[in-house]
Amino acid sequence: MTTERPAGGDGDALVTAASPLFADSTTDRRIPRGWVVSWALWDWGGAAFNAVITTFVFTVYLTGSLFIEPALVAARDAETDPHGPAHAAVTAAEAPLSSGLGWGLAIAGIIVAILAPVLGQRTDGSGRRKLWLGINTGAVVVATALMFFVAGAPGYFLFGVILVAIGTIFYEIATVNYNAMLVQVSTPTTVGRVSGFGWGAGYLGGIVLLLIVYFGLVTDNADGTGGLLHVSQAAGLNIRIIALIAAVWTLVFSLPVLLVVPEISRNARTPRVGFFASYGVLVRDIGRLWKESRNTVLFLIASALFRDGLVGVFTFGGILAQGTFGFSSGQVIIFAIAANVVAGVSTLVSGRLDDRFGAKPVIVTSLVGLVVAGLAVFFLHDVGATAFWIFGLVLCLFVGPAQSASRTFLMRVTPAGREGEVFGLYATTGRAVSFLAPLLFATFVALGGAQFWGILGIVLVLLAGLLLLLPVRSPK
Repeated sequence: MTTERPAGGDGDALVTAASPLFADSTTDRRIPRGWVVSWALWDWGGAAFNAVITTFVFTVYLTGSLFIEPALVAARDAETDPHGPAHAAVTAAEAPLSSGLGWGLAIAGIIVAILAPVLGQRTDGSGRRKLWLGINTGAVVVATALMFFVAGAPGYFLFGVILVAIGTIFYEIATVNYNAMLVQVSTPTTVGRVSGFGWGAGYLGGIVLLLIVYFGLVTDNADGTGGLLHVSQAAGLNIRIIALIAAVWTLVFSLPVLLVVPEISRNARTPRVGFFASYGVLVRDIGRLWKESRNTVLFLIASALFRDGLVGVFTFGGILAQGTFGFSSGQVIIFAIAANVVAGVSTLVSGRLDDRFGAKPVIVTSLVGLVVAGLAVFFLHDVGATAFWIFGLVLCLFVGPAQSASRTFLMRVTPAGREGEVFGLYATTGRAVSFLAPLLFATFVALGGAQFWGILGIVLVLLAGLLLLLPVRSPK
């Protein structure tokens, strides 16, 4: 067997120490096991920001009663009638917190949509893909650590929203660099398994960290402290400590990819221009991409829709569990852990199916399963928690495979040397329609008069993405 230097690497490491799982049976190229594991550990570490900061812990804390005027909360606690005026006043006061966080994330999304494709394009040409992954990940770590100083008081709310928005911007841009590195740690016949391995690591990392913080710091104790560590809950101290843990978690598990996987070589064909001139280059490149690989552009449009629906499944899953199916806050977190287990395992399995049958069949099957399971949740909402446990987990069964296969499909249709640019467009198109699932969810709730009607809005987005995907040609 001949040895081969890594594409885009510095050539110091010979590609011979292969894991059979990631070997390419059609060429002599072998990807070292350490490269793949190191790359996937970034996803494991990123679960701290995804699962803990933006989904299940910190944003829930930020939109809770600690950030409402204490007099309103005291009046509610003294009121025995759960439907009394004091309870209604607190509910009304919580609404601006949710909308304020929403506006902060919307602004962050707009910034990502503007910056992601240009920054991805520039890293393709500069040969500094890994460097910028490190810089952007470092910014996420700093923003997460600073959340420790967001005390549970109304005056700190804006500070918290700003930090979440900043962290989101840098996390999304780091993801562009990370996704583009998929080509460096996989081959055409292993890209599905490697991508699925990364997504699965992300889900499993979220499970481990959620278990640690939930039992260690979140559960309520009789003495007013949180978790097995009995940390004070005053001013949200236990949650703020979780932010520090999340920052350390992200930092530690992002280091292997930066230390082990070689950097790409500079692409001499990419013109060296100023930042603002890069937008002109981007426009020309998109035009060229439309001519050279129209299939790629069509997939970007279709995936923008169904990926927004996938995000909606997790975003509104906890809300539906609590509001429609009667889950307590603790039960929501337990369901979240179960959901991550199901999604993680199914994603690992789907990677092999991706490499054997192709990414499109995996995505189509997953979207059909999501639509059917979503409709089941809608029609069986009166059955109670059992229906949500069953069909909610079925939804999670298909979310991970659809996300992973979407990434591998794009990698397979992306022209060589333009991974950063195309994954930047991938982030931008997703952000461009990220309002759609929340808008349709809210619209159906308003039209139907009950929360469970919002399920139809999410199903509609998934169905639209599926229909647009069908005419897209599968890569060989």
